Amino acid sequence: MTSDNDLTTLQKTGDGRPALQDLNRPRLLFLAYSFPPLWAPGTPRAWYMAKYLARLGWEVTVVTPHPSLWVRTDRTEKIEGLLQQEGIRRITTGLRWRCLDPDYVRFRNHGIGWLVGGVCRKIARRLSIENQAGWPPAIENACRTLRRGDVDIIMATLAPFVSFRAARLLGKRLRAPFVLDYRDPWNSNPHVSVPRSRRILEEEESLLRDCAAVTIVSSSLGLSLRQHFPSVKEVHVVSNGFDPEDLYNIQPINFNHFAIVYAGGFYPPKRVITPLMKALQTLRSSQHDKLPEWRFHYLGASAGHVLGEAERCGIHDRVVLHGQVSREESLFAVAGADVSVVITSVEDEGSLEDRGIVTGKVFEALGLGSRVLLIAPVGSDAEAIIEENYCGRRFAGNQTEEIAKYLLEVMAGQHPKPVPPAKYSWPEIAPPLNKLLRRIVDEHRRKLAAE
Repeated sequence: MTSDNDLTTLQKTGDGRPALQDLNRPRLLFLAYSFPPLWAPGTPRAWYMAKYLARLGWEVTVVTPHPSLWVRTDRTEKIEGLLQQEGIRRITTGLRWRCLDPDYVRFRNHGIGWLVGGVCRKIARRLSIENQAGWPPAIENACRTLRRGDVDIIMATLAPFVSFRAARLLGKRLRAPFVLDYRDPWNSNPHVSVPRSRRILEEEESLLRDCAAVTIVSSSLGLSLRQHFPSVKEVHVVSNGFDPEDLYNIQPINFNHFAIVYAGGFYPPKRVITPLMKALQTLRSSQHDKLPEWRFHYLGASAGHVLGEAERCGIHDRVVLHGQVSREESLFAVAGADVSVVITSVEDEGSLEDRGIVTGKVFEALGLGSRVLLIAPVGSDAEAIIEENYCGRRFAGNQTEEIAKYLLEVMAGQHPKPVPPAKYSWPEIAPPLNKLLRRIVDEHRRKLAAE
């Protein structure tokens, strides 16, 4: 493993610096901690942004940790070919303080290494130090040979939020504007119960004041950001979505029974499986004569939580646990599902931030033509998406009888499979982002020319 620049997809100038070749194309330096082959919730968004901006004429250089650092990877053998195919360049970094992010990063997690890592994580939490705090200095080191004029704009996508810090530092040194892309809220994240320190709050406000623009996944989260930080200049919604090319060859699993599928993790107490298990308990006790054979399939790392709730509701024999699987296997299951379950929050009247959470799982189900059973607060952005496209139905966490009734209706053939809405495909999502970034670059170039 090396922490130096991965120049396999970069050419060099005479002095050894990475050369961003075509000066007629706008040049984007894209900071993405979650990027293939890492298997993480934020990876698809970062990949699709890079892919479709490159197709829209951008010279994209992604700054990301070296693949050998990751514990969980997906399609590792294909990523080099995909990068070359799309014309995406890459600068790979090292990572300091790896022990702070054990869910994703390799480190010596046995013996004294395990003990030291645990102590470091406990101290970091008390001091409000992010798990990826060691990445910004690694970014600076990997990008040390870049000079003014090498890039036109910098964009950082979370998580982690420390990438925002690195974007500003690079922006100052390279004299380039920077854009912050929010996949989730930072200090107002509804799934994070630990209060942020005043230092972190002030840093977010400062970054928002200095950036050229913000992109965010939903209107509600954009409104929340404006309410918390009135000084933010521009907030633009860039939704999550699906890539038709990724889904084209997905072969649905033939379950041979009515399959209810949930793929992903949980964030107690707001994102839990409990309401669905109660609904399935009601479904099992229903007296319908022609009820088909059915099963609930769970794909993810929270098997203990799912099995515990299933046993409590007396339906553990109807639950199939697949464990942690690849993203491709997850898509196979969603494609074959009669109903795909998405849970953002089990609360009925959620906060603005709760209502703004729209996970990538919603769009994968939409792109695969799967019916969506959404458990989310009333008035949520996710509810608007599935209802405007006739892709499913939303329920509150306490509507277990209504959930069971909906499943019965689907079993009876009352809800046909939806057609994937093109509006939420990345070929449709990327052009407005392209337009925004080009406008910022043009304005910055005019400003430099006037000086």
